[in-house]
Amino acid sequence: MKKIFQFFLALTMLLTSAFMTAQNIMVREKRVEESVLKVRSDSIKSTISNLVSKHTRHNLSTKSNSLQGIGAAAQLILQKLDTYAKGSAHMSVQKYEYRAGGEKTRLGKEITLSNIVANLKGSSESCDRVIILLAHYDSRSFDNSDSTAFAPGANDNGSGVAALMEIARILSTQPLPVTIKLMFLSGEEHGLLGAAHMASIAREEGWNISAVINNDMIGNSRSSGTELSSNMILRVFSESIPFAETPEMKRIREFNSAENDSESRQLARYIKEISERYVDNLKISLIYRNDRFGRGGDHTPFNRLGFSSVRLCEYYENYDRTHQIPGIRDGKEYGDLISGVDIEYVKKNTQANLATIMNLALAPAKPSKVTIDISALSSSTIISWDQPKDGQKPYGYYILIRETDKSMWEKKFFVKGTSTEIPYSKDNHFFAVQSVNENGNESLATFAVGGSVR
Repeated sequence: MKKIFQFFLALTMLLTSAFMTAQNIMVREKRVEESVLKVRSDSIKSTISNLVSKHTRHNLSTKSNSLQGIGAAAQLILQKLDTYAKGSAHMSVQKYEYRAGGEKTRLGKEITLSNIVANLKGSSESCDRVIILLAHYDSRSFDNSDSTAFAPGANDNGSGVAALMEIARILSTQPLPVTIKLMFLSGEEHGLLGAAHMASIAREEGWNISAVINNDMIGNSRSSGTELSSNMILRVFSESIPFAETPEMKRIREFNSAENDSESRQLARYIKEISERYVDNLKISLIYRNDRFGRGGDHTPFNRLGFSSVRLCEYYENYDRTHQIPGIRDGKEYGDLISGVDIEYVKKNTQANLATIMNLALAPAKPSKVTIDISALSSSTIISWDQPKDGQKPYGYYILIRETDKSMWEKKFFVKGTSTEIPYSKDNHFFAVQSVNENGNESLATFAVGGSVR
């Protein structure tokens, strides 16, 4: 009885915050909060420093030198993960080698590259869900074909690698109900090659992927040129109309005006809500495009195969650092050195990742077949859904509501059962439903679409 009372007290505080503007009461689940506080700045800095020491991680650089090149970087990552795995009952490490390139490609010749994956096996026997974090470890200089120039890649993408490595350290000692895969990818700088390889394996082997989160350049907090700076804001990029949309998906999207409600966009909103709940002094900025203007990242191959995927990236980019050969030219410092990485910013962004995947892993699976009754005209809305078929049974559900011109869900109502009627017009609002457990961990949202009540 005491636990139920505590849950409803926390729930009341959370729901109250949805209707208030003067106050925002943060209710944090204890296990997630304690894990977030374990993220260490010194550990992050050490990983980045060790990667920078490899001189370059260019995809065409040496693999036979133990001190320099992409081979040395891959070995560094593998050894560190193996250290964590040795003390863990649920963590294992795999190396995936693949052939890439050719005469008419950006690599210029065919080579073998390596992806390294830390598998944190889920403890639930009734749930096969998988959550994936991505970070590429290769680097390059201004000349994409120069495999010997100093290309430290401290931020691009030592910052992302350090975030995933820190998460591996923390989660190696605490199993979660669902499987987490931390992917350290090669080939990004020459066409997202490593990500494409892993996405194809995921499809061929039928992985039940809930979310893919790509961390690429999450450590710079000062822009070049405009000299704007902040380590309190992080971008999340998400696709609108899915790359993998089928004719039937298009029909449903157009009927429901759901061009702003792809599964990737629901994931982006989820990251914003959870990150801002658990990480102090961090705001998530939702960028409604797949990636930066005209560019792409390792999440894109997963998007193209139909997986819900987003990119996390610093808000301010510094083009005097990215892909620049280090040095002083015309009185200006260039190069992607560790001196340009804001370690505390990487720490907060690591915490955002950890809070998101832990909350998602501890939550029930999301509901399915969320349907709005359109059999009659009414000023209220009847919504029904099916409970998840696998994993833990939800304690209840949140009904999410927002006006059609709003970016984020504005209100949450807790309900029991698998249907409800609410006094909000389906003409003026969008709706979704989340599963929630007794501790308040909520699933991703399933967007409500029009149909007859079953």
